[in-house]
Amino acid sequence: MKFKIHQSETETKGSFFIEQEGNKVAEMTYSIAGENRIIIDHTEVDDSLRGQGAGLQLVEHAVSYVREKGIKMLPLCPFAKATLLRHPEWKDVW
Repeated sequence: MKFKIHQSETETKGSFFIEQEGNKVAEMTYSIAGENRIIIDHTEVDDSLRGQGAGLQLVEHAVSYVREKGIKMLPLCPFAKATLLRHPEWKDVW
């Protein structure tokens, strides 16, 4: 299933998230670390979405985001790091 990914960002933090019926059901949070990097610090997916690829889609969206901005990411979140390691084609973003 393809989910619509939303984004929220302040001067220092941000998130990519999926909403259903007005509720966040999946979210990946990050911190802005200067002009050239974001730090992915947490990913959470509601049990109702488990096994549907929601977490992977959040990581894919983050990859697209940093590529568009010409920056890098530091995946401190274990899920994000494990996902990136399984996709060598994304090595350029971290």
